[in-house]
Amino acid sequence: MKKQRGFKLDGWLALDKPPHMTSTQALGAVKRILHPQKAGHAGTLDPLATGCLPIALGEATKTIPYAQDHKKLYTFTIRWGESRTTDDAEGEVVETSDVRPDAASIRAALPGFTGHITQIPPRFSAIKIAGERAYDLARAGEEIELPSRTVYVESFDFIEEKPDGAAFRAVCGKGTYMRSLARDLAQTLGTVGHIVDLRRESVGPFDAKTMISLDNLEKLVQGGGLGDALLPVETVLDDIPALALNTGEAARLKSGKVLSFVARPDLERLKTAGIDLRAEGGVMALARCADRPVALVSVRGPEIQPYRIFNV
Repeated sequence: MKKQRGFKLDGWLALDKPPHMTSTQALGAVKRILHPQKAGHAGTLDPLATGCLPIALGEATKTIPYAQDHKKLYTFTIRWGESRTTDDAEGEVVETSDVRPDAASIRAALPGFTGHITQIPPRFSAIKIAGERAYDLARAGEEIELPSRTVYVESFDFIEEKPDGAAFRAVCGKGTYMRSLARDLAQTLGTVGHIVDLRRESVGPFDAKTMISLDNLEKLVQGGGLGDALLPVETVLDDIPALALNTGEAARLKSGKVLSFVARPDLERLKTAGIDLRAEGGVMALARCADRPVALVSVRGPEIQPYRIFNV
């Protein structure tokens, strides 16, 4: 078997991404500092944007989909009066307007952008069209039409007025574009607009308390460790049931075997963990042993099937 190069690091980093860097470039910077065997990021941030970019290391990469499903908190500023190709400050001006909405008009419009709403992603986005990234096609000058999608916005709040603009805070679900939210709000208010600054304040459990800059990450490594910056593999799994196993059960699960919990004490253990044995399609849970993650498992009635095994 081919030996993996790099250091075995398992866990999560909440990177405070600097501006004017793509998420892929930010991930590359982390790799150059840490030299992990494996790494990936959960949820792309625009180059203009700053803030929380969760980085999965080693076995934590197996939990990336769960990080992407968490709610996200953004703060941003919309500048009224200019529509741009990218829907943010990095694009070219394509339309202008003299209309500047007041605070009352803004507040009145915001309820229409909460709940499950329909939005069209920006032309300059990472969405794939026939295998190509939309931003690559847009940069090549191709006319592209992105289909609308339904996204979830939990809250959308007006913070304050600014010269030619306004500041906002939004909490949203997976796949919601703040640039589209800004563009569509401006149109509803009878003007045009684009985002001039955007910060992702949090992604699920990752927030200002856990975020670390590239500079501080490098200083930690030079000092000989990562300390509290490296978060456990199971950090993003806090909203799924946790099932405690003994060492024998953990060993069988790690070898790929299905566990059958048919004895009454074992069934009670499933119920105590909050697992609904009657759930249609089964329940995903985190199997643990001695306070360490063993595997993501699918529980269907009394049967426990390993889905992702953690080698930590």
